[in-house]
Amino acid sequence: MYEELAARADLEKLVIDFTEAFNHEDIDEVMSYFADDAIYDEFNDIRHVGGKAIRAAFVPQFAGEYGRMRFHTEDLFLDVDAGKAMIRWVLTLEQDNRQGAYRGLDILHFEDGKLTEKHTYCKAKVPFIRKKKEMAEEGRWPAS
Repeated sequence: MYEELAARADLEKLVIDFTEAFNHEDIDEVMSYFADDAIYDEFNDIRHVGGKAIRAAFVPQFAGEYGRMRFHTEDLFLDVDAGKAMIRWVLTLEQDNRQGAYRGLDILHFEDGKLTEKHTYCKAKVPFIRKKKEMAEEGRWPAS
């Protein structure tokens, strides 16, 4: 029982610390959580594979192109046995001439303390719809 509680606490801390690393505005700290061959799926369905590609995807954010960004955790679900978590957040964006926020979530997969997959989703007025042909060519169309 104690081992299960400790494993849950460890995964929860890993998820919260990873999310807070974004709020520290430290790209090196964020990247330290990713496995070398990790996958990052952005909310717009752009997929980045490997640390170099993932880092490049985060550069605009950490360069301040979207203003001051802060993730505020709303909820957290953990599957300790699978090493998976879902964290729901509100992201605030603040620039001198505009401020706003949107809600979203990350589905995170961890193996041996490293993040192997990060899938980001957000609330939107219009869903992002991909063409079947494009998805099939990428091998991402669901099997019947």
